[in-house]
Amino acid sequence: MTRLAQTAGLNDVQREILATVRDFVDKEIIPVATGLEHRDEYPTEIVEGLKELGLFGLMIPEEYGGLGESLLTYALCVEEIARGWMSVSGIINTHFIVAYMLKQHGTQEQKDTFLPRMALGEVRGAFSMSEPALGSDVSAISSKGVKDGEEYVLNGQKMWLTNGGTSTLVAVLARSDEGHPEGTAPHKSMTTFLVEKEPGFGMVRPGLTIPGKIDKMGYKGVDTTELIMDDLRIPANRVLGGTTGRGFYQMMDGVEVGRVNVAARGCGVAQRAFELGVSYAQQRHTFGKPIAQHQAIQFKLAEMATKVEAAHAMMVNAARKKDSGERNDLEAGMAKYLASEYCKEVVEDAFRIHGGYGFSKEYEIERLYREAPMLLIGEGTAEIQKMIIGRRLLEEYRIQG
Repeated sequence: MTRLAQTAGLNDVQREILATVRDFVDKEIIPVATGLEHRDEYPTEIVEGLKELGLFGLMIPEEYGGLGESLLTYALCVEEIARGWMSVSGIINTHFIVAYMLKQHGTQEQKDTFLPRMALGEVRGAFSMSEPALGSDVSAISSKGVKDGEEYVLNGQKMWLTNGGTSTLVAVLARSDEGHPEGTAPHKSMTTFLVEKEPGFGMVRPGLTIPGKIDKMGYKGVDTTELIMDDLRIPANRVLGGTTGRGFYQMMDGVEVGRVNVAARGCGVAQRAFELGVSYAQQRHTFGKPIAQHQAIQFKLAEMATKVEAAHAMMVNAARKKDSGERNDLEAGMAKYLASEYCKEVVEDAFRIHGGYGFSKEYEIERLYREAPMLLIGEGTAEIQKMIIGRRLLEEYRIQG
């Protein structure tokens, strides 16, 4: 039988990259992931291995030292990495979003300064949009940047930064009223600021504090933090793109590709859950035969495999649409919504197949069961995806006259 979630139409380079990543996942991630996760330990050796593979520069253009690959290639790599341990895919995801935003929207000086070092993994990116008092309501952002000569002074508190401690470059979304008079629509008075910092926790530069890691149910190993700006001064040339008021659109462009990434993560976790479920079902015996021979378990396996295939197909479609240069918010929203929901369902079915052993920390499925819920809210909840999908469908099917 062909392994699930195959992708047609890949070229030789893409197949070689994916084979290399899959081999790395099988040998270097899966054997150590559960132990690292239980200790909430940052996977330093794994990250160094990803650097050597060039994955931090996978989509960065060759002129800046990257591999210049497509979003599809990147998403398929993320799928493989998440199959090994979802936290590792999170480490490169926010880095990738910041690199993508720089590539698409940065000034030439900003690209020249950051992209070559990001390709090597020397500069590590983090993405900061959310705040403690808001979730999906981006228009309610209260962090602010005020022009003061050749600098901006930033104040505010941000929340849910993946790579908050280990990153050295954070793309921060804040209000900037300069040139945007009172009454301007909220999304037109937001700016993305590129904030450089030292890795670590505490005060990482004057005016910038990264408190300790947030203790989470799952998605461990990767550092998730707050970010507190107290009269943080940054040069005016660190406004992404050099012009204020474009931050919302820049961030949404980044989130759009981030949703493809989250869909890929959902596909990877679901694939691993299916692998664990189908393997255990052939080893566990009840009533004189492997439970895989019981019709109830076969039905579960059939449903799980179908969901894995469907989610993978939608994720690939969304990535290819973006690579073509077309708008893909509909496809990305659908892929993120379906893949995260199916991931939760496939993981739960694999958990049920394991019976009481699924509740034991000795079994890998226990970790996946705690990791899957993050995908339901990351890069926008299911409800937000439905709003995006519904609005886009009404645009496409609007009644004329």
